[in-house]
Amino acid sequence: MQLNPYGEYAVLLAASLANDWPQDRSGIVSRARDFGMTVEFPENPADHARVRRVIDDWLLAVDAVESRERALILNMHMASAAAYPRLTDHNDEGWHLHYRADDARALSHVLLAVISVGTALHLTTRGMHRLHRCAAGAAPGDPCTAVVVDTTRNGRQQYCSVRCANRAAVRRHRAKAHDH
Repeated sequence: MQLNPYGEYAVLLAASLANDWPQDRSGIVSRARDFGMTVEFPENPADHARVRRVIDDWLLAVDAVESRERALILNMHMASAAAYPRLTDHNDEGWHLHYRADDARALSHVLLAVISVGTALHLTTRGMHRLHRCAAGAAPGDPCTAVVVDTTRNGRQQYCSVRCANRAAVRRHRAKAHDH
């Protein structure tokens, strides 16, 4: 039995959607499949816009400065989407928990439940500080706004990519050289 199918993959899925928004519903479903989701979603013409709202609301938790604010936002998301945990065994995945009603299959509803519970589990097991925007974007003029899901062992990942880390290192080096 999987202990936490909602954890790391769910928060990584949310970051992937936030950092590289798909052009249409099929792109969202494809990305969900890439991150291990197998459930079938009934098609709704409003899915693309509704999932965009889920991600935009999730970004409020990403951008929350204080842990209590982040927890309040995630608690509101979970209250609106999650249900009591249910044991389920579908699509040959093995027994695992769902945190949504069995009849809740709409794409936006499933993603809201998975992402909010997964983010809460990620933050409570790894640390409330392990979800944030790329540190490179804090520098004036740097365009990076990517979400960083810190899954490192030491919990100190600041940048979304090697490129952003290198850009920040070059800025620090130039500032140091300029001061001397």
